[in-house]
Amino acid sequence: MAYIRLENVTKRFGAVVAVNDLTLGIEKGECFSMLGPSGCGKTTTLRMVAGFEDLDEGEIHVGERLLSSRRRNYYLPPEKRNFGMVFQAFAVWPHLSVYENVAFPLRVRRLERSEIERRTREALTHTNLLADAAKSPEELSGGGKQRIALARALAINPDVMLLDEPLSSLDPHLREEMRFEIKDLQRTFGFSILYVTHDQSEAMALSDRILVMNLGVVQQVGTPLEVYQRPANRFVFGFIGLSNFLDVRFDGGASGLDGLPEPEAELKATGRAVLASRPSEIDFAAEGGVRGVVTRCAYLGEIIDYRVDVGGQELRVQKGRRTAGPRAGERCGLIFTRPTWYESSKD
Repeated sequence: MAYIRLENVTKRFGAVVAVNDLTLGIEKGECFSMLGPSGCGKTTTLRMVAGFEDLDEGEIHVGERLLSSRRRNYYLPPEKRNFGMVFQAFAVWPHLSVYENVAFPLRVRRLERSEIERRTREALTHTNLLADAAKSPEELSGGGKQRIALARALAINPDVMLLDEPLSSLDPHLREEMRFEIKDLQRTFGFSILYVTHDQSEAMALSDRILVMNLGVVQQVGTPLEVYQRPANRFVFGFIGLSNFLDVRFDGGASGLDGLPEPEAELKATGRAVLASRPSEIDFAAEGGVRGVVTRCAYLGEIIDYRVDVGGQELRVQKGRRTAGPRAGERCGLIFTRPTWYESSKD
């Protein structure tokens, strides 16, 4: 049985269904990310697990404990759930030292002085803050302030760590550094993580599994590799990683774009389809392939990013800088190495 269990959970705000009949299981010690665009319901789900929002239907369990149940009219307050929380805002008290920021929740719990000292020092040590214990948070960088929030969450020995966009206010270098630190802390302490983000690179780097959500409905759950390589639908394909979508019309069996890979006969018979592809999974061909014209080349370090006009539609192609390719204004052929076909949306 999964450690964290959401069973048929629904949350409404007036006429808006923010989370719709969500059933989900997260294992003990697993890093599980909820990914999706703004307004998809991921933060609302995390807030229901935390106890900041009550649910309208369903139940939430952690281990053997029932946290929330509309059917049983039961709700466990957030302070009794023993969860660590880290938010997008640094949420540190500037008038307290780094040490006191971490120790404060333990003092509220009225623990013994020796236990407060032990837990606080341990949390500061694991977040590389012990040398800064006497400093004001205002003396630290953004990454340092977020480490304070992590240390404070660790100090209570949480059953689950809930992280809501914790790195979005950091610069790219610090964001990457903190990803690895969070993963190292999870391995050290063995807690489960429920991580909410709209940043797919964060989710891919941190997660054991990812849930992709849209408009309150689960689109796919899987490992980062499964979600990237075998997206469940067009939304997931477009949301995870860079993507191209080429609208294709079939007339008497011909697409009007010579060199296209063939879709399934049933899909082709509908007269319209969408060819999905990753920019890195398209090759240039001197002859053959789908013909197009390069409209732009951009050098992005190790990658050259091409924009190619194909029958009035723009495709993006990415190749290593050492791979010979066409120049802007030149005609070229495109070979789709891993094509995926979807039904065309109705006009």
